[in-house]
Amino acid sequence: MIVAFSVTPLGVGEDVGEYVADAVRVVRESGLPHRTDAMFTSLEGEWEECMDVVRRAVAAVEARAPRVSLVLKADIRPGVTDGLTAKVETVERHLSEG
Repeated sequence: MIVAFSVTPLGVGEDVGEYVADAVRVVRESGLPHRTDAMFTSLEGEWEECMDVVRRAVAAVEARAPRVSLVLKADIRPGVTDGLTAKVETVERHLSEG
């Protein structure tokens, strides 16, 4: 499964980078394949693994912020591995053909 999620602290002002870094640190320490961009962090693994990382990432932000927003999207496809790379490669292949 691939999970794309965003954890946003609320009530801490406009500069939220240090809070988001706490969440991303949890993801990086998980050892699961992941990518972080300007809007979301995506990670790949089994259901329990991914949800545990998301829960801990939210908890890391929640420990310092009075309120937390979580946006989550999941692609649940049993038996698929390396989806983080394969999905992008498929799109790139189609772009190069046209």
